[in-house]
Amino acid sequence: MRTVALIHHRVADFDAWRQVYDDFRGAQHEGGVHFQQALRSQEDPAMVVVTHAFDSREAAEAFMAKPELRTAMEQAGVDGSSVHVEYLDEVEFGEV
Repeated sequence: MRTVALIHHRVADFDAWRQVYDDFRGAQHEGGVHFQQALRSQEDPAMVVVTHAFDSREAAEAFMAKPELRTAMEQAGVDGSSVHVEYLDEVEFGEV
């Protein structure tokens, strides 16, 4: 069973955030991310939700603790006080 990290955060500028996020894709792969998804609120375009799937909660927590992730988030204009991470067990995955 995979663990999905659900990360909510506010960004100063979505386009600037997106560029840093896209540039960090290699580090995601190296950090054990199996799939990712970026979502943007329709009501509040500064609110972004990201999902990352990992083999385990330990792998997810290790990735979230990486100093280079913190640095990238700061460079991307993430409001650090807005970051909220939830760890979820994947029960099912698939397209319908």
